Amino acid sequence: MGDSIGYGVIGSGMMGCEHILVLDHVEGAEVVALADPVDKSLGWGLGCIARGSGGEAARKRTATYADHRELLADPNVDVVIVTSPNHTHAAVLDDVLATDRHVLIEKPLCTTVDDAKRVVDAAAQRDAITWMGLQYRFMPTPATMLEQLASGVCGTTRMVSIREHRFPFLHKVGDWNRFNRNTGGTLVEKCCHFFDLMHLAAGSPPVSVMASGGQDVNHLDETYEIDGRAERPDILDNAFVIVEFANGVRGALDLCMFAEGGRFEQELTIVGDAAKMEATVPGDAVWLGERSAAGAPGTHPGGGVREISAPMDPRVPYPDFHQGASFMEHLALVDAIRHGRPAAVTVTEGLWAVATGAAAHRSIDERRPVELAEFGLGERC
Repeated sequence: MGDSIGYGVIGSGMMGCEHILVLDHVEGAEVVALADPVDKSLGWGLGCIARGSGGEAARKRTATYADHRELLADPNVDVVIVTSPNHTHAAVLDDVLATDRHVLIEKPLCTTVDDAKRVVDAAAQRDAITWMGLQYRFMPTPATMLEQLASGVCGTTRMVSIREHRFPFLHKVGDWNRFNRNTGGTLVEKCCHFFDLMHLAAGSPPVSVMASGGQDVNHLDETYEIDGRAERPDILDNAFVIVEFANGVRGALDLCMFAEGGRFEQELTIVGDAAKMEATVPGDAVWLGERSAAGAPGTHPGGGVREISAPMDPRVPYPDFHQGASFMEHLALVDAIRHGRPAAVTVTEGLWAVATGAAAHRSIDERRPVELAEFGLGERC
């Protein structure tokens, strides 16, 4: 590998296109190959390449494949980006991890805990970087909160809460994201980001999950013909999830996917024994309230709260769908590749996020608290 790094993107749908557009702004990076069995998706990917700095010439020299295994045989590919549908990850990664290519895996790692465990074990046997794509860590406000937390300003963390009130799932190619068997379930597919942030803030592994949720509004009038029969989507559109961590920290997720009318898509709160932090996504500030500066009990709330700036990194030339987080993620990956560093975000952390979401779904289905030990994670987490 010289100064230029050749990227191969497996799956050129919505997230594949985000990575393609972002990589155009990463110095030394070039998307040299795309793999997708759907011609329409390949067209989207090529269109994104043509929009970039290389223009039509770059599009014309980009290799395209219907089968990801052909892309893996392309000698110009140094790094693989896996952005194919969730339910294809396990099979695709079986092939990718058998090579010496660096790889970034878009969330979720896999749709089942067993498949995710297999990926973690395979990654441990290779020297190349296996990077888990959990880019919320790189968003301005969550990143600032984690930095502040590491400084000790909140004291000992006791509670973490995340509220996401947003729009329904978008349409994907073939509507694969309408069914739990393809996505892993809403709490795996979407909420792995939030469970990852909770894990980081808690600084300790999860031990149990209790959840309540359902499909109450979205997609109820939709049907899809699957293998000759009509099926209705079964993905959850709302849930409350409580996660208990080994060190006593408690995390709470409030998810609603029929709340387009909200001012903020996500609200994050971390409370320690010394202070409370609050932030929103999107947002450019974190609010920190120290207990010692809050005034006497019963006084007006808000006393002693100060604003900490959380701007988008000035290096971000293209904010993408995640406030520049995908760009910052790629800068960190390139730095690791060029300097021989390990992945900053590991597939073990991806496994933890999947397991937490899977435990939440089991809790909803069986109407009981679920211990993470039930998934046989052993020493992996």
